[in-house]
Amino acid sequence: MSELSLNLSRTIKAPIESVYNAWLDPEMLTKFMIPGEGMTVPKAETDAREGGRFDIIMQAGDKQMPHGGVYKKLSPYSQIVFTWESPMSIDGSIVTLNFSETNEGTAVELIHVKFKDEAYRADHEGGWTSILNALDNIFAVSVSA
Repeated sequence: MSELSLNLSRTIKAPIESVYNAWLDPEMLTKFMIPGEGMTVPKAETDAREGGRFDIIMQAGDKQMPHGGVYKKLSPYSQIVFTWESPMSIDGSIVTLNFSETNEGTAVELIHVKFKDEAYRADHEGGWTSILNALDNIFAVSVSA
């Protein structure tokens, strides 16, 4: 079942540079890497270079869940590829983010490959959907402010 994958798309109403950079900025990550309601990100660190590492602590109540990975590819304003390490992931789990400009802002395509089983894939689909929604909300608030 490890070849399971998911593919999500979302248009973010913001310039491509801003959306791309948000994924590499630890301060921004604390604001949108929220995979579920009531969760927070008390800590995020990035070494935003190919081969660099990122680490994110997601928190639900008193429970902290470490997530991290290594940046495999950084193509400014078009693609970010990173490994995905979490309590719910398996070795070889990779996330690819593709960015493209649209009339409405920036199209983000998220592709995540390798899951333990369908249930883990479904959990990640819900989490990534919440994260993309939170990212969109951040830019929607900054545009209307």
